[in-house]
Formats: sequence, structure tokens, C-alpha cells
Amino acid sequence: MTETESLNRKNSSRKNSVINGNGETAAKMETEDGGGEVTLKAKMSLVNGCTVIVGSIIGSGIFVSPTGVLMYTGSVNLALIVWVVSGLFSMVGAYCYAELGTMITKSGADYAYIMETFGPFMAFIRLWIECMIVRPCSQAIVALTFSVYVLKPFFPECTPPEDASRMLAVCCILVLTFVNCWDVKWATAVQDIFTYAKLLALFIIIASGIYQLYMGHTEYFTFENTDTRVTSIALSFYSGLFAYNGWNYLNFIIEELKDPVKNLPRAIAISCILVTAVYVFANISFYTILSPDEVLGSQAVAVTYAERAFGVIAWTIPVFVALSTFGAVNGILLTSSRLFYAGANEGQMPEILTMIQIHRFTPTPAVLAMALLSMLYLTVSDIFALINYVGFATWLSIGVAVLCLPWLRWAQPNLPRPIRVPMIFPIVYLLATLFVTIVPMYASPVETGYGILMILSSIPVYLVFIAWKNKPMWFQKVMGGLTQALQKVMMVVRPKSSSK
Repeated sequence: MTETESLNRKNSSRKNSVINGNGETAAKMETEDGGGEVTLKAKMSLVNGCTVIVGSIIGSGIFVSPTGVLMYTGSVNLALIVWVVSGLFSMVGAYCYAELGTMITKSGADYAYIMETFGPFMAFIRLWIECMIVRPCSQAIVALTFSVYVLKPFFPECTPPEDASRMLAVCCILVLTFVNCWDVKWATAVQDIFTYAKLLALFIIIASGIYQLYMGHTEYFTFENTDTRVTSIALSFYSGLFAYNGWNYLNFIIEELKDPVKNLPRAIAISCILVTAVYVFANISFYTILSPDEVLGSQAVAVTYAERAFGVIAWTIPVFVALSTFGAVNGILLTSSRLFYAGANEGQMPEILTMIQIHRFTPTPAVLAMALLSMLYLTVSDIFALINYVGFATWLSIGVAVLCLPWLRWAQPNLPRPIRVPMIFPIVYLLATLFVTIVPMYASPVETGYGILMILSSIPVYLVFIAWKNKPMWFQKVMGGLTQALQKVMMVVRPKSSSK
């Protein structure tokens, strides 16, 4: 018996846990007569579904993106319109996902939809974009936002040093990597506590903004200096849509949602309306006190707003925002493992990334991979350049997933569709996706060029590691030996649920 087999046997002799998209225990591996079986139980209510979506969406975007949106729109009123349209755009996409999620009930959300519709090659590109670009890049953005808000009170008159911001972001990622590798209960506790913190921060900002409106502070709500160039408007949507990223996360764990036909569209509607309202009112609050020039000159909009609105207690808002972004980094780490498992079930992810630590029962390799990639993206200190990388890759790939809906209507009309979306919704979403992906190629060719190169890098990886079936024996031995060596170092095994 090899040492790897011995580790797997030890794993099957005890009760283990498989971590779902929220980091909670989704299934238990129990041994009966020497065999293990994993089953997923639908135990998430409508309220739980709303919590997943709202908690996934609200992160650093609302505290970072106001500057990015205004930078490209030029005027406050057009910026607010972009925020509203971005919310509606996300809601339309989420509604399309409701039909796909109840029609194709496999784990993995859009990855599973593309696999079913367009085959393994297109599905792998989506998997590559999400795992190698979107998740780690988003985590780097949120970690940088955390460091900016922590350091800003120490540098009130200038921008915090880039090196200091990056180092603090690295520390944030490393601390939360340890938490997620050590104990899932710790990670979920962090998530719960910091979710309340970010909601409290936003509600305080909105309440103060309502008071400022009551006092008549509306002088900045104009269309002055509006930038009407199509390219600029498209780039403004990158920042706006980045703040709404996460509306599709409930689809990753749809197997665990009670009565998904009823609860999935309800959760989508409630959550997207709530988040859109919170985002728009928070932006309105910012502009009751801050001029457009002040917003554009601030790397930490909420800190600048707090200094003007709250006086001696202004320190409370950056503390809450720092807690919010700290929790958002934790949330990305928590939700990463589900996609790794889905990819491994199709044989499209390295086996080591699906494995669970035998003592801590945490997806240690997946968490470490996410942390390392995120720290690699931290070499780019420009937050808005990172947002453009993520925006192009995210909306292009999600657009392909929405394309599955009309394609399957034509190719497989007899598939059961518990939810049937009017065809106008995917058509509108696809047209909008073309706008926010093609137009910025002219306006921001460097960032979109890097995004395209990162996407194209998936092709040689697919050809070598997946399409090439008859690999030489030495190659198989090297890969197998590397996997076993990593297993020994991290003491991890592959749960039976991830095997093909």
C-alpha cells in the first residue's frame, strides 16, 4: 500500500466534512461497512440564500468604485445612473442564471452550464478565468482596499506609500489563509462578524446622507462635466459592475437550497434590489458633502466622507470599512473550494486542489493556491487597473454562460425548465455584455490586452494537461510524484465526493 493510499484509508475511517461555498459543513463523509458516501442535503432557506448573495456582493466595491465610476462619467448624476443600471444589469443576469440553475443542477454554476452546452474546452476556459484571474485578482483588490483604509488615518494629507499598502495587504491575506486552513468554524465566525460590520458602516453612511439631504446639501447633483464618450461610459461600468460581482454565487451551491424553483428567483430579486438600493443611497450620501474633485482625489472615499461628516468620531467609518474588506477577503477564500471541486469532478483541475486536510478538515491546497495567486497580483498596485483586468474577464465569461440559455432553447428544447425566462432578458444581457467588453478594447487597450493574454494562456494548459490523453509514462510519474509529495507535506486526501 502506498503512503497516499494509506492517507486516504485513514481519511475514510473517520467522519470528515466537505466544505461548501459558504465554508459551512455541507455534507458528512461517514463510513459504513468500510465504505464512505457523501450526500448533499438541501437545508438552506430563502433567508440563507439572500444572505449568500448579499454577503458575496457587498465587499470593497462600494468603498472603491465610486472614484472609478466618477473618473469615467465626469458628473455625479451620470455616475448615479451607472450605479442603477449596473444593478439592473446584474439582476437581469441573475434572472437568466435562475433558469440555468434549475435546468442544470450540477455544482459549479456557469462552469457546469458551459460544460453542458459548449463542451469541455469552453468550460475549461471559464474555469481558468475564474480560478486564475477573477478570484485571486478580486482578492488582491479587496486586500489592497483593506490596507488603504487602515493606513489612510496615518497619512491624512497624502496617499499611503505603495509598498506599505502592498505589505499590509499581504499580511491580511496570510492571516486569513491561516484561519481558513486551520478551522472552518473560525473562518465562518470571521465571515459572520465582519458581514455585520460592513452593513453597519453602510447604514451609518446612508443615515447621515439622508440627514444631509434634509439639510439641503444637493449642490453636487448635476450633469456638469459629463463625459459622453462611449468608451468612457463603458469603462465606468467596469467599476460599477465590479461592486456587484457575486450575484451568481448562490448558483454554485444550488444543490443545498430548499425548493430552488421558488427560492432561487426570490432570493435573486430580494438581494439584487436590496444591494442596488444600498449602493445608490451610499453614493448619494457621499455626494451630499464631497465634491466630484474631492471624490476623484481620494483613494478612500468613505474615510474622506467620515472626516467631513462625523468630526471627532470620524475614525469609526474607516475601522468599519477595514473590517468589511477584511471579511470580504475571508469570503473569497471560503467560497473558492466549490469551484475547484466542480472542476476536479470533470477532470479539469489538479487533483491536489480538491483535497482536504485530514486533521483540520479544511480545503488547504485550494486556499493556499488562492493566497499565492492573490499575492502575485499584488505586484500591481493600481486598483483600477486590476478592476479592468477582472471586469473584462468576468463579463466576457459570464456573457458566454448567459449565451447557454438561448442556445439550449434551440438545441435542446425538451429539457425540463422549471423557470422559463422571457428571451428578451438574455438578449438584452448579451448586448450589454458586448458593450462592456468590446468598447473598452479601444479605450483601455493595455488592461484589456493583458486580460486577453491571461485568457489565451488557458489554451496551451488545456492542450497539455487535459486534451493530451496518452501522456508518456515519465510525465505521469512526475505528476503523480508531485501530487504525493504535496499530500505528504500538507497531510491532505481527496474526498470520495470529488472522484469521477
